[in-house]
Amino acid sequence: MTADRREILKGAAAAVALAALNRPARATQITAPLAQTSYGPVRGTLDEGIAVFKGIRYGADTAPRRFQAPLPPTPWSDPVDATAFGAASPQKEIDEAVSEDCLFLNVWTPGLDAGRRPVMVYLHGGAYTSGSGSHPLLDGRRLAARGDVVVVTLNHRLNLFGYAYLARFGDSDMLHSGNAGTLDLVLALAWLRDNIAAFGGDPGQVMLFGQSGGGAKIATLMAVPAAAGLFHRAATMSGQQLTASGPLNATKRAAALLDTLGLKPERVSALRALPVATLTAALDTIDPIIGSGRLYFGPVLDERTLLRHPFYPDAPGQSAAIPMMLGNTHDETRSLIGGNDDSAFKLGWSDLPERLIAHMRVDIAPETVIAEYRRLYPGYAPSDVFFAATTASRSWRAAVVEAELRAAQRSPAFVYQLDWPSPLDGGKWGAPHTHDIALVFGTLDARGSYTGTGEAARAMSERLMDTFIAFARTGNPNSPALPRWEPYELPRRQTMVFDTATRLEDDPRGAERRLFARVPFIQQGT
Repeated sequence: MTADRREILKGAAAAVALAALNRPARATQITAPLAQTSYGPVRGTLDEGIAVFKGIRYGADTAPRRFQAPLPPTPWSDPVDATAFGAASPQKEIDEAVSEDCLFLNVWTPGLDAGRRPVMVYLHGGAYTSGSGSHPLLDGRRLAARGDVVVVTLNHRLNLFGYAYLARFGDSDMLHSGNAGTLDLVLALAWLRDNIAAFGGDPGQVMLFGQSGGGAKIATLMAVPAAAGLFHRAATMSGQQLTASGPLNATKRAAALLDTLGLKPERVSALRALPVATLTAALDTIDPIIGSGRLYFGPVLDERTLLRHPFYPDAPGQSAAIPMMLGNTHDETRSLIGGNDDSAFKLGWSDLPERLIAHMRVDIAPETVIAEYRRLYPGYAPSDVFFAATTASRSWRAAVVEAELRAAQRSPAFVYQLDWPSPLDGGKWGAPHTHDIALVFGTLDARGSYTGTGEAARAMSERLMDTFIAFARTGNPNSPALPRWEPYELPRRQTMVFDTATRLEDDPRGAERRLFARVPFIQQGT
C-alpha cells in the first residue's frame, strides 16, 4: 500500500469516528472543521475524531490598553486557522511564547452539530502569576471523547499585567487595573455564551473547573457581579479564594513596583510604555505586606469589579444556586514545598519547629502542632509531620472554610479528598498538589503528571473523569462508579475520599481540622 493511500484511509477513518460521535451524525466539516463565530470563521483540525480549535481569539490585543479592561476582538471575514495555541500572558518562567496579546481560548469538541453538550471550561493554575491553558496536562481530547462534552481552556492576563492595582495613583484609565485579569475571564465567558453553540456546546450548561490558582479564580468569579449568569456549575481543585487583596495593601504593592522601576507615583502612566521584560523583571521585588517572596498580585476589593470578598464573611449570595464541588489532595505540600526543596524530606525533630513557622501560614506554636501530630500519628517521621501540618494549615484550611460557608448557606456543595497516592519515586509524593489534573483530563503520560500509566492510575482516572463529567451534565457528581455521594452538611462534613477503595466518609482528618480551627486563617497575600 502506498504512503498516500495509507494517509487517505487514515483520514477517512478519522472522519467516520467524528461522524459517529455527532448528534445528529453529521459534522459541519470533516477534514478541517470550520466553525462560525460572531467575529468570523475559524478552522480547526481533527485529533482522533475530536475537532480541535486552538488559539481562538476572544479578546483584542491588550498591549495598547495595558492595565485597562479588555475589549472584544475586531471581526474578520476569511477563515482563520485555529491550529496552534495562542501566546500566554507575560510571566517569569515558561517554555511557551508570551505576549500581552494573550486573550485566546482552545476548544475540543466531539462535533459541530447542535448537540447541546455540557461545556467544561478549565481555568489554569499558577496563583494569578504564571501558567497557561495550553500545558500538555490540559489536553481536552480524552475528556471530550469520554463524556461527549465540549472542553475549553484559555489564557488571560496574569501578575502585574492583570492584577497590579494602580487606581489610587490618579490615572483614570487604570481604574480597572487590579482586576483586569478577572475581566478577561468574564469576557471569555461572554464569548462562550455567544459562540459555544457553534462548537456543539450548550451555553446554558457551562461548568467552570480549575486547579490551585484556577480554583481561586473560580471562587472569585462567584462573587463578581459581571460574571453572574455566565456559568452554571463550579468545581475547584486545591484552589480557594476566601479574601481578596484589600485596596490599601494592593496600593502598597503597586508602590513597591513603581519604586523598583524608579518611578514616582505621579508618573504611574509611564508604566504603559515600559518594555514587557522590564516589567516582568520587577516581579522579583520583595512583597511589602508578606515581607518575603515576590510581589503578590491577585484580585482586589476595588469596589468596581469586585464589591465584596469572595468567601468572607459568608458564601457569595449571587452564586448560592450554583452547584459547587470542592476538592483537595491529601498531601498538597509534598509537591508545593517538597517539589522545590528536597531537604523537606530529610527533616529531623530539631529542625521541624522553625520549618513549620516558615510554612504553616497561621499563628500557632509549632510545639503544639508537633505534639498533636505525634499523638495522632505516632509512626510519622518529622518530614511526615511537616507535610501533613502545612497541608492542613495552609492548603486544605481554606477549602474547609468554603465548604462550611456553603453548608451554612444551604447551597449545594459536594466535597472530595484525593487520597490515591502517586506511584512515582517510591511513593514519596503521596497524593500531591496537581495530582488530580492528569486524572481528570486523562493525560496520565503528559509532562508534569504524578500518576504513572499503570492499571490503577487508569482506573482512578476513569473514576474522576466520570465524576466531573456527571457534575458538568447534571450539577451532581454521582455516577455508577461511586458510592452514593451526599452533599456536605454540618456537622457531618460528608466527603468523598478517592482512593483504591473510594468511600464517603464523615469529617476525614477531623482532628487536624479542629487543631487549626483554633486560630484565625488569613489567605496569604490578602
